[in-house]
Amino acid sequence: MASLSRCSGMSTPMCLHYNLRRTVNKTSLHVGIHSAIRTFTSVPSSFVAKASVTENARHFQVLQRPSRQYALTANEKLLVREYKSTALIQSSASASLPVTEKKESPVAQYVPPQTGLLAYFPRSWVPYAELVRLDKPTGTYYLFFPCLFSTLLAAPMATPIAAPVDVITTTALFFSGALVMRGAGCAINDLWDRNFDPKVERTKFRPIARGALTPEKAIIFTGTQLLAGLGILLQFPMQCLWYGIPSLLLVSTYPLAKRVTNYPQFVLGLTFSWGAIMGFPALGIDLLSNPSALQTAAALYASCISWTVLYDMIYAHMDIKDDVKAGIKSIALRHEHNTKAVLSGLAVAQVSLLTAAGLAAGAGPIYFLGTCGSAAITLGVMISRVQLKDVKSCWWWFKNGCWFTGGGITLGLLGDYIARLWGLYDEETKSSKLA
Repeated sequence: MASLSRCSGMSTPMCLHYNLRRTVNKTSLHVGIHSAIRTFTSVPSSFVAKASVTENARHFQVLQRPSRQYALTANEKLLVREYKSTALIQSSASASLPVTEKKESPVAQYVPPQTGLLAYFPRSWVPYAELVRLDKPTGTYYLFFPCLFSTLLAAPMATPIAAPVDVITTTALFFSGALVMRGAGCAINDLWDRNFDPKVERTKFRPIARGALTPEKAIIFTGTQLLAGLGILLQFPMQCLWYGIPSLLLVSTYPLAKRVTNYPQFVLGLTFSWGAIMGFPALGIDLLSNPSALQTAAALYASCISWTVLYDMIYAHMDIKDDVKAGIKSIALRHEHNTKAVLSGLAVAQVSLLTAAGLAAGAGPIYFLGTCGSAAITLGVMISRVQLKDVKSCWWWFKNGCWFTGGGITLGLLGDYIARLWGLYDEETKSSKLA
């Protein structure tokens, strides 16, 4: 009874555990078992009922063995734990039950490019190529299209009308500038976002975020890109320099906008659409002394801003869950539940402003049918079919919508330029006057 007296104040399972552990330590197992039997048989029925009937019977049978059989068999062992049931002895049957363990999902690891353009690069070059998104050129196309739009729209307004060789040369320079400056913009963006990118699934393996490039190396590389961009800009007429420099300020401030406003896409629109102004001075048209050219450039610039906000709103839906966790602001988060209504409004604004630009430029019917008509159709189809909750759908429409809408606008502008270059509208005017 001495052993039981020390159990006063203990719960029944803990008392059983105390008696068994005490007697095992003293190598007097049979005395402890007898004490445990007395305690076990005194357990209220309400407590024993917590275990299954079969389990209670098995435990009681073990405790009722003769003293010479008290030694544990090879398949039985004492459970040393805080008891939540009356089970003290684990039998071979219970020991053989499978244990379900929670499996952790494997941590994703960076895998160097195995296919595509970057697979042919030396390994030491890959982080720099990834930094400028050389393997993802869609952003370069979006930056280039406004430059192409303004070049084709300004060409018929030049005096004399710009020759095809001048249009082609200017277009090639703009594409080179878009390639370099888009890379510089991505590098600046990654430098600002180096603490945010590791928290976003899509961006956590970017070179700076994963530690493949230090910020110092990225800054030096970005400076080299900016110098290359300046070299391209100097190939244009000198007045382009004064129009081009302000865009550098916008390139640097866009990443900061994601921290202070729900509409960083508007700042991106101001940046990516700057080329809609540059085509006019590139072809020798002084915007400050030519009111119709200034109105045309302003309307085209505003139209491209609407387009940029539209497609980047779709793009932002790919990161909407991670942006919430990382504290990044975006128009997609602000208008998550009425996104398609906002997209429709932006599409109407874009087409309306394209129409205004054509009127200011004195464009012909090919422009309004080809440029404005194709923009309205392609934007309408994209908005109706994109699945904003599906990352793959958002990416597909972001990537291909660039060519659907941008390509349609370009074809309309090109057709209008050729018609005016060949004097087709003049012949129509003469025919109408003769009639």
